[in-house]
Amino acid sequence: MIKSNIIKHTDHLQAEIRENIGLIAFNRPESKNALSDELTPALRTILENFESDKNVRVILITGNGGAFCSGGDVKSFANNSDPGLSSDLSVEQKVRKLQIGQEGVSLKIHEMPKPTIAVLPGAAAGAGMSIALACDIRIASENAFLVPGFGGIGLSGDYGGSWSLGQLVGPSKAKDIYFSNKRISASEALNEGIVNYVVSNEELEDFSFKKAQNIAYFSPTALQYMKENHNRATFSTMKESLAMEADRMIRCFQTEDHKNAAKSFVNKEKPIFKGQ
Repeated sequence: MIKSNIIKHTDHLQAEIRENIGLIAFNRPESKNALSDELTPALRTILENFESDKNVRVILITGNGGAFCSGGDVKSFANNSDPGLSSDLSVEQKVRKLQIGQEGVSLKIHEMPKPTIAVLPGAAAGAGMSIALACDIRIASENAFLVPGFGGIGLSGDYGGSWSLGQLVGPSKAKDIYFSNKRISASEALNEGIVNYVVSNEELEDFSFKKAQNIAYFSPTALQYMKENHNRATFSTMKESLAMEADRMIRCFQTEDHKNAAKSFVNKEKPIFKGQ
């Protein structure tokens, strides 16, 4: 999807900013974009950069070469070459290392004050599925599928997939998918509400970028507060949600974006949101 490599931390990850959209692409097509000790730290870094960059209003994450991300590199697991496995750290230290790594990716995406979109050209498996589920919106090609993958290699799951999937389909269905290592086709994922859109392979790039453009047009402050409201609603009472909405609504009223947009509405003009 990404045609130029403007921001480069490693060959395993491509990133650029285009029309207020931060584009990230996993770039290990030979391994179906499996995570690596180069790719994952670079992803954490670029997420932090895009979070603080005022030119970025929406973040779009995809994969090159026909896959989204196949999760951890099973070959490195098999030969014990994965840095998290082969180090001399204690079990507790390894646990903390993975916790920090997960927080820098899945939690960062979930709590990011900017909308995030996962674009799935193909497989989203294991931690790759978890990363896609951490995004706010998912767009899949007809060839895409999601699969936990963990059961097939004797693992329990990471990167927040159990939480994210449970939020989307409910805990019982999420457990069934994980327990049985179920492969979910794009059409089934759409029916279950796991993805928001399914489009043809040919349409995927243009459709996804237009969706990102549509969202990036609006007030960054309003988008941030909308995301906060919806995230907090997953664990708040109605009264707590009302209190948060009131606080964020009043703060939006103070922005120049709101004041200018209200005048544009009255004058039947299209508002311009400058992020002020």
